[in-house]
Formats: sequence, structure tokens, C-alpha cells
Amino acid sequence: MAETPNETTRCGFVALIGAPNAGKSTLLNALVGAKVAIVTHKVQTTRTRITGIGMHENAQIVFIDTPGIFEPKRRLDRAMVNAAWKGSDDAETTLLLVDAKKGLTEEVEKIIEGLKRAKREAILVINKIDGMRRDGLLAFVKEMNDAYDFSETFLISALTGDGVKDLMAHVASLAPEGPWMYPEDQIADVTMRILASEITREKIYLRLHDELPYHTTVETEKWEERKDGSVRIEQVIHVQRETQKGIVIGKGGSMLKLLGQMAREEMEKEFGIRVHLFLHVRTTERWAEDRTVYKDMGLDFVD
Repeated sequence: MAETPNETTRCGFVALIGAPNAGKSTLLNALVGAKVAIVTHKVQTTRTRITGIGMHENAQIVFIDTPGIFEPKRRLDRAMVNAAWKGSDDAETTLLLVDAKKGLTEEVEKIIEGLKRAKREAILVINKIDGMRRDGLLAFVKEMNDAYDFSETFLISALTGDGVKDLMAHVASLAPEGPWMYPEDQIADVTMRILASEITREKIYLRLHDELPYHTTVETEKWEERKDGSVRIEQVIHVQRETQKGIVIGKGGSMLKLLGQMAREEMEKEFGIRVHLFLHVRTTERWAEDRTVYKDMGLDFVD
């Protein structure tokens, strides 16, 4: 919708917080109407605070998709949890997304304790309601609202889109009056280099979820725009052990070739340009201790 002189515009910031695998990235993509965050069945796939931008009538909503909040064990874990709470600090509205099928877990209880300490108003969004009985859902709604005084409760399925429009309309109504922060057709505040890295990382998780642990990251080393309008992208897949390197490369380079094909096809779809993608695998034992890696991810280096 076009901005008109007689219409008051609104712009608000909304943080999505929750335990790992609650469906935050799926919900962000549904709210924005395009893929801006990677979605896999593995938990803790969101590492950076990905900002998606959605429009509803005269309101522009800037969504901050935070990493799942969990008990941190490593430096990267601490940086991700820190980013999640910081995302909530930066927003006017906080949505706590909870997996209806898992219920009030220990992880969710700890997030509620964090909300209590911060004395932060939050909207409860119960996700993955498809296939659940109504009486079970109502009992869970009561249990959650007994645990914390949420301002509103929404029942949704981010996967099917059920209830998402109502949620979007509500957060848009909460947005304060003010100019839009971004052009109307912009859907994300994340560089194409970072998005390219995230796309490749998603394909690694999707194909190697049984063999490869989380100790891998993807770095876009070179981004060269060509005269014919295409782009040449060189990426390095960092793993922590030589055995992991062999898994990513595969027999005769077959797995690396497949990952490259899957990532390239999605990049071309997302960027709308021809992509020449070159993948390299490097064993970098201490990549998770490298400050520059955190900077590239948009995370603070937490001691």
C-alpha cells in the first residue's frame, strides 16, 4: 500500500523470543510474507538477530527474530542468549512464542522468570496448535496465563498461517505513530552476504543433521558482481575437526556438490539474479573463539 499525505503512518519494533525450535523463524517468514530466516528441524539454528519487515495497512512492523533462549554452555551459546534478551530490550512489543505440543517446559519457565525480572509486558503466542484438542489448548492457555500476566494470548500455526493475520493486525495496532524506517518493498535488514551464508548453513543442517553437530559456520569471503548482472560468491564452510570436513565434502566431493547446488538454486530464487557459487571447506578448530566471526554474525563477543 502506498503512503498518502492524509494518512498517519505507524512504525513499531516487535521482538520474537522463545525456547529453541518454538517456530520463531517460521513465524517471522509468515509475518513478513517471504523467507528471511532459515528454518530447519534442528534447534538453535538462528544465531543472529535477523530483522524482518512487514506491512499491515498504514503500519510498518520491524520484527527482530532472536536466537532461542536456552541454558548457555559455550561462548557462542552465551552470545546467542545475550542477543535474544537484547532484541527484547530494543523492541516496544515482545512476543513470547511457545510450542503448544511441548507445553510449559523448564526452558519456558526460565524465560518467564527473565520477563518477571525485567518487568516486561509480553504477548503470549501459542504455536503449533494444528492437530491439538480444544480442551487441551484451553487448559494450556490457563496454565501459561497463571504463570505470567500476559497482555494478550494468540493461538496460531506459523506453518499453516492459521491465526497469523490476526496477530499481525494486533501488533500493527500497537505500533506508535511515526515515519516508516524502511522502504515499503524492503523485507529484511540483513545484508545479502549474510543471507547467502545463512542459506548455505541451512542446507548443511538439512542434509547432514544426523552426521554433523552444530560446530559449523559459513563465511561469505568474496562477493563479486559481474558485468552480465550475475554474481560470483565464494564461501568457506568452517568445521572444527578433520572428520567433519570429510562428511561435508562427501565421497568424491558429492556432498559438497549437492550442497552447492541446493544453496545456489535458493540464492538465485531469493536474490533474483544468476549466482556462481564456489564452496570450500576449512578445518578451523577454534572458529567459535574468533571475534570477527561474531561480528559477521551480528553478535557481541561475550566473555
